[in-house]
Amino acid sequence: MSIIALYGITAILLLWSWRRDKKKSVAALKKGWKAFENLLPQFLPIILLIGLGLAVLEPSTISRILGKESGLTGMALAAVLGSIILMPGFIAFPLAASLLAAGAGYGQIAMLLTTLMMVGIVTLPLEISYFGKWLAIKRNALAFVYSVIASFAIGCIL
Repeated sequence: MSIIALYGITAILLLWSWRRDKKKSVAALKKGWKAFENLLPQFLPIILLIGLGLAVLEPSTISRILGKESGLTGMALAAVLGSIILMPGFIAFPLAASLLAAGAGYGQIAMLLTTLMMVGIVTLPLEISYFGKWLAIKRNALAFVYSVIASFAIGCIL
């Protein structure tokens, strides 16, 4: 229902914009489409791999690997995957919802998401070039520690 509301609000705002200034509305739509075209080659493989993985893996397999019963092993696997994989939030959060629906545990998904969003092994060289080695490593280490604490708290609460 909320997705329908968001699309509805977007359509209304677009119509309002169109009535105010057609040229600016067309320019904004073209700019948005161009941004979409630039992002698509980067994220289409990720989306396809996730879809294929969810199609191939049975819910029982996902539950065994990342389920509540997987315990520390599942948490460790989620932490490693989240720290290494580079994925934007607009793909990560729907993936998390799909994994939860397939039987993954809340603590494991929290670990995956927090490390995915905050820890960046792949982006570490770039981060080092901007912030320096010491600060980049310290930031990633503190983000990892926070991810572990938050994930265990969520796992215990839920």
